[in-house]
Amino acid sequence: MHRTRGSVRHGTALSAAFMLPALLLAGCTSPADASLVSPASALDTVPIYPGVAVTDDVPYPAGGGGTQLLDICELTDVAASTINNGPRRALLLVHGGSWREGDKASTWWRSTCEWLASEGFVVFNVNYRLAPAAPYPAAIEDVRAAVAWARHPDQVARYGYDPALIGAVGGSAGGNLVSLLGTEGEGNLGTGSRVAAVVELSAPTDLRRSGLDLGTLPAGFDRTQLDYLGCANYSSCATAEAATPQTHVDPSDPPFFIGHSLEEFIPVEHGRSLAASLADAGVPATLVEVPGIAHSIGLLGTSEPTAMREQIVEFLRGAL
Repeated sequence: MHRTRGSVRHGTALSAAFMLPALLLAGCTSPADASLVSPASALDTVPIYPGVAVTDDVPYPAGGGGTQLLDICELTDVAASTINNGPRRALLLVHGGSWREGDKASTWWRSTCEWLASEGFVVFNVNYRLAPAAPYPAAIEDVRAAVAWARHPDQVARYGYDPALIGAVGGSAGGNLVSLLGTEGEGNLGTGSRVAAVVELSAPTDLRRSGLDLGTLPAGFDRTQLDYLGCANYSSCATAEAATPQTHVDPSDPPFFIGHSLEEFIPVEHGRSLAASLADAGVPATLVEVPGIAHSIGLLGTSEPTAMREQIVEFLRGAL
């Protein structure tokens, strides 16, 4: 289904009320987080972006021979959506949810898709296989496949963007996946499933046993992580190394933007660890730390609701 969003409700800036639902909907949730759900009236603050069209539930050939769905957000006025005096750029948007839940169409992920489209990007907001039914590497296989699909000439011709300039944005578990997408492989960032820029927010980045010592993770998160990795314990979990972005970093990787809150439940040390690994390899990495507990795309709704978003857009326009 294709539709265009019209007038603006409560302006185009997400209010501070974003933070509460986003904590539940955007990231690595746990049963205890249910108390953070804000009243339905908070949805009145969801912005509507003029001229942004959304095409729902477009199938793409995912990993493992299956099919997944994605939504496409774009400005209907192609001329208005060109940036850097060139063709449009595309972004892959990857939702969070502890690798076991979440959906592209949830309120705040959909709003994030529309916001990025309002800034001139063609955004592919993807679903992917979830653990424990589909443990690692299912999710990253799907995300890779989505990039390859977006790079196909059929999509490039239809939506009019540069296939060499595709970036990836993700939060929480989705941030882990886009970080892995950005660091896997070597060489040309404009081919295959490589991407030319990565924005990750609040991602658990080190999934090895050593990563549990990067700050204090929430109780039970180790079990959630092991379920995603398909492991009974860390002592015999070979996939933990492969699922950790830091282990794949090389000098050909794209520039990264890493955002994190200082007191959220995925410790900021995970963001610092990834930033350090990238810097050691000579890869440009922007690490932005903010006060508070906002998690994942909840970072877009802090007390200064435009600051993080402005920095992300500036980064993407510079990197792409």
